[in-house]
Amino acid sequence: MTCRDTLTTERLTLRPFTPDDFAAVHAWASNPANVRFMAWGPNTEDDTRWFLSQTKQGKDFAVVLSETGAVIGSCGIYPDDANDTAELGWILHMDYWKKGYGAELCGELIRYGFEDLELRRIKTPCAAPNYGSYRIMERNGMRREALHVKGFWARVDKEWVDEAVYAILREEYYEQKG
Repeated sequence: MTCRDTLTTERLTLRPFTPDDFAAVHAWASNPANVRFMAWGPNTEDDTRWFLSQTKQGKDFAVVLSETGAVIGSCGIYPDDANDTAELGWILHMDYWKKGYGAELCGELIRYGFEDLELRRIKTPCAAPNYGSYRIMERNGMRREALHVKGFWARVDKEWVDEAVYAILREEYYEQKG
């Protein structure tokens, strides 16, 4: 198992957070429209400072545009204690939605999980109405495994919505990779 601090894709660098990332993180974390389908937020400044103080290298990453150095989101991979299964998560500032960055970072987290961390299974829950999120997972070969009826509290909308769970197994990843 090889835990890495920085991951790179064609257009992105996934790197550890720094205190200088506060303004960028708070720009999306405090925006109700941006965090509509997140289990947290909208953040106060203290919430964002707490988040930045809790990030873990090799698990939590700032999503940076390689070309400009702009921090446009965050993502993470969270293995269980047995390092067998991990859960993925991500958020991008809404100014960067629908540009393929989500699919790109998700693909790199999946690669990292199977090739570097040697996981057996990766899963990701999302609010079922969150089309952008589940399309990112589908584009990366993840399949819907479950639908939990009214299983997710949508904090911004103040309502219970269905929660979908997507997953991919190591053997599926390598089959798709060819």
